[in-house]
Amino acid sequence: MLDIIGVIPMENTKDRKDTDVCVDVKGGAVNVRRHRSVKRIGLIALGVAVAGLAAWSRWPMPLLPPGAKADLVVVRKAAHRLDLYQGGALLKSYAVSLGRHPIGPKQQQGDGKTPEGQYILDYRKPDSSFYRALHVSYPAAQDLTAARARGVDPGGLVMVHGMKNGLGWLGRLHLALDWTDGCVALTNREMDEVWRAVPDGTRIILEP
Repeated sequence: MLDIIGVIPMENTKDRKDTDVCVDVKGGAVNVRRHRSVKRIGLIALGVAVAGLAAWSRWPMPLLPPGAKADLVVVRKAAHRLDLYQGGALLKSYAVSLGRHPIGPKQQQGDGKTPEGQYILDYRKPDSSFYRALHVSYPAAQDLTAARARGVDPGGLVMVHGMKNGLGWLGRLHLALDWTDGCVALTNREMDEVWRAVPDGTRIILEP
């Protein structure tokens, strides 16, 4: 049997070197092979994109003024934003991740929702499993009443916190999805700012 294996240039090889056609008559197959330079360009482009994304995820944002203290925290769930205020003036805004089912108020344990309403950041946990955490005073009296009427556990331990310990390197990549059990999550660097600027007893409003 006659075996013919040849390489047929798609164009004049002096002018075009990035694509060849290998014709294998014995195997009955025609395979198009990209020149190594094309693959190299693709890998370089991918590397640049990954490096750019990594740099963005950890790029430092403008810092709060030294000694700035907030007297109100507002979380706007639809905008995925946490705002710090002092005397009615906006101090700084942060992009946040929410509970994995972010639409609607928290109603019971395990529903993956972030509460809506007015609460107090009543204490802090420096040894949280999510870097640092400020506790939201959910459930309030009205939440307990509503949960009892439905015969469910309202849940609790809602926090404004940083990244899960060991995953701080993700930076702002965590914003790709809502991933908490109902808490409000920031990067560790951002949580450091909020930790310093928000004293215990500060009011927090969580809007739809």
